[in-house]
Amino acid sequence: MFGADKGTADKLDGHKLSIGIVQARFNEGITSALAAAARAELLALGVQEKHIDHVLVPGALEVPVALQALAERDRYDALIALGAIIRGETYHFELVANESGAGVTRVSLDYRLPIANAILTTENLEQAIARQEEKGRDAARVAVEMANLLDTLA
Repeated sequence: MFGADKGTADKLDGHKLSIGIVQARFNEGITSALAAAARAELLALGVQEKHIDHVLVPGALEVPVALQALAERDRYDALIALGAIIRGETYHFELVANESGAGVTRVSLDYRLPIANAILTTENLEQAIARQEEKGRDAARVAVEMANLLDTLA
């Protein structure tokens, strides 16, 4: 194993972290619930309110470019991507899901910056509603844990 494994509490200590959140407005009822859950969990993990920046974009396809703009500021320890893509009757669902996911990953790798991807891809609105709070909390935990991990690997 590489280095000493930090305890779970240390992995989820957000006191020294700055986190950026990018939220898609499309399906805003879902994405706002994701954002509220993520913000609440970040605060519970010790991230200071003043160290959480939150920006809105029109939809999931615009999330990666906003993430890139935040990454270029070089002031964040991690970012969170929030959106909701719900399957419709056309191929558009696959296009948006695939391209937004690939864009989020590319920004993360290009900037060596952890990005918790909580852009939901569901078959219907009910599935999105069922996941909105849990996935928002999960995204916050992933962002904090990965920021702390990369700090130990630097």
